[in-house]
Amino acid sequence: MLARCLIITLLLAACLSPAAAIELGHRTCLSKDARTAAITSGQAMPLGKAMRALRGRAGRELVRARLCETPKGLVYMLTLLGRDGKVTRATVDAQSGTLVTGRKLEEQ
Repeated sequence: MLARCLIITLLLAACLSPAAAIELGHRTCLSKDARTAAITSGQAMPLGKAMRALRGRAGRELVRARLCETPKGLVYMLTLLGRDGKVTRATVDAQSGTLVTGRKLEEQ
């Protein structure tokens, strides 16, 4: 019975469309072509400008950046590496460049 419920749940999850996933609060990250289109159309600023939201946070190296769609709009999901080796994740609004979420990024 448990296995049957698990299979049904997995099948339903596989059928869930990206639009439905966004409505449920999930994020969907854009492909390279979709990123380029979003930046070209003005829906998102280039990554370099979004990184300026983290200005003054010395010693932070960008490890990974993704442009993702959320219910509130496009955001950059950033993974940063500090001089101390600690990984920090931050979310920056892709249109305004403001820091949306993330652990406090104190200066080092």
